[in-house]
Amino acid sequence: MRMRTTATVLSGALVLSALLLPGAAQGVERPGVATDLRALASQSGGLPKDPIGDTTFTKGVVNKGKDIVLGVTGKKAVPVTFTAFDEEGLALTQAFLWQGTDISSTDTITGALGTDADPACTETTVQGGYSYSCQAVFTIDPAVDFKGGNGTPGAWKLLLGAWDLYLNISIDDDVARANIKRAAKLTVNATPEPVKKGKTITVTGKLTRADWSTGKTTGYATQPVKLQFRKKGSSTWSTLKTVKTSRTGALSTTTKAGSDGDYRFVFAGTATTGAATSPGDFIDVK
Repeated sequence: MRMRTTATVLSGALVLSALLLPGAAQGVERPGVATDLRALASQSGGLPKDPIGDTTFTKGVVNKGKDIVLGVTGKKAVPVTFTAFDEEGLALTQAFLWQGTDISSTDTITGALGTDADPACTETTVQGGYSYSCQAVFTIDPAVDFKGGNGTPGAWKLLLGAWDLYLNISIDDDVARANIKRAAKLTVNATPEPVKKGKTITVTGKLTRADWSTGKTTGYATQPVKLQFRKKGSSTWSTLKTVKTSRTGALSTTTKAGSDGDYRFVFAGTATTGAATSPGDFIDVK
């Protein structure tokens, strides 16, 4: 865990600009916070420093622990939950997803996704301070958030920040991680229809995936894809063979006609691309 408690080391990170603004909306519904802070400032001629400790963050979970799979269009709501603890109590919490090597430098941040609104938190008084159960929702729009290569598939980190009641900031830039992947799509076409038993069936299709930088889908080259068959009246699919896509993502293979049933292609996915399954294509065997 890398906890930072001074805003100065983050001055180069645009992703944290909202955290550095005391006027931001309050994520923790703590009655009287705004009034208390104004009173402290007026009485002391400035906000005092936190005399005790820092906010700690635990139990961060993004998208219920599942991969975030995005196409080229359409917004996706991604839930985030976490727990925060502070000895004096919190005035504000915020959350971001980011990708890079150093949050303090804009040169190494390749992308940042923030919450639609500050996290909603429920406060509980516990031994030694206050515990907060928080939840937020990221609405990710690939056509906007990943335009121009802003961010790549792979692991993204959950950054959490908080203002305590003395307006000291605490930030943990790696509370949890989530995989953001490109959405994939498979097509299938089995011919001829109908076909005589024992004759050759040709099954073709194509594997494509989202290209966020262009806003289009492109063929996914040299990927292993399973050809599966389901006999008429059955609910079970059996794998017949594994074939690889061409340089353009195209698929083509053959099999012998045995009985009526459906053929489909299945792609297991990769570290950067989600899984995909084509619809079934029914063949009538005479």
